[in-house]
Amino acid sequence: MYQETKRPFISLDLGTSNILAYVSGQGIVYNQPSLMAYDVNTNNLIAIGEDAYDMVGKTSDNIRIITPLIDGVIADLDAAKDLLKHIFNRLKMMNFWKNSIVVLACPSGVTELERDALKMVAKDMGADLVVIEEEVKMAAIGAGINIELPNGHLVVDIGGGTTDIAILSAGEVVISKSVKVAGNYFNQEILKYVRSEYNMSIGAITSENIKKNLGSLVQYPNERSMQIYGRDIISGLPKEAKVSSEEIRNILLSAFSKITDLVIEILEEIPPELAGDIMKNGMVICGGGALIRNIDKYFFDIFQLPCKIAAEPLGCVIDGTKAYEKIIVKRVNEGVYDASQDTYLKKLS
Repeated sequence: MYQETKRPFISLDLGTSNILAYVSGQGIVYNQPSLMAYDVNTNNLIAIGEDAYDMVGKTSDNIRIITPLIDGVIADLDAAKDLLKHIFNRLKMMNFWKNSIVVLACPSGVTELERDALKMVAKDMGADLVVIEEEVKMAAIGAGINIELPNGHLVVDIGGGTTDIAILSAGEVVISKSVKVAGNYFNQEILKYVRSEYNMSIGAITSENIKKNLGSLVQYPNERSMQIYGRDIISGLPKEAKVSSEEIRNILLSAFSKITDLVIEILEEIPPELAGDIMKNGMVICGGGALIRNIDKYFFDIFQLPCKIAAEPLGCVIDGTKAYEKIIVKRVNEGVYDASQDTYLKKLS
């Protein structure tokens, strides 16, 4: 059993688009894109985070850009280790990992093998105990929901790689589902539309900017258009075009139909008492996707439920892990978590 002692606490939101790191006593120490740039010839890491993001679509064949996490899952284990080591080396915080308690937030659809890979990364960094929790549960806490009460809450967390939807009550996830329709998927759909409609190839950064500037799910006053630049797919020459808010809204509505279908699936599976709670408490929307214009009105029009956008949608998951620190440390000190059983929770008698 663990003796009560002050041990380092680290939590990580390993997102497809961004990585956030929290260290107890230090606050959020890192919040940057989860990208890395390598020199192909030497295999040396030359840029991470914002520096690597600025290089996307603008490098020679001698530089490759890697995303260690794709759709919320570690796609390149070595790159993920490299990324964490460089982050904490840069911050001069590698010593915080030794004998630390680490909470990793991951999508609900992650398999046991993928969870083991996540644990391995943290263990190799020096962590003593690794606790993996669902992102949507941490997002709910970060959004200010008291999930410990026996009261049902519906949370929709629209991230970069996945959208996680869950019903939470009495401290746990009652039911959750995940779909790989989120920020990156929206970007790809915009990219494909521009290619087919305007015979024009644009990059990932341009697609992201279109989504941020024009994206909406319900018509709004003073809608506008945006001039975009790319390459003509026939002539190969530089080209410009103008896209409208309405065009982008139609793309997003088509993509969002997959998310609403999943919400319906979940609502159809819950007990009547929880359905009554959801009717009263409504829906909380988290993640970067919550920033799309009129997303709350869109969901309200479909489900006729009160819809609330979290105060800090981009930081909900990491804020949730910060609040969760007290619960984890208490459980560790009480011996509920056993290091010999890695992250597994002992059954309470």
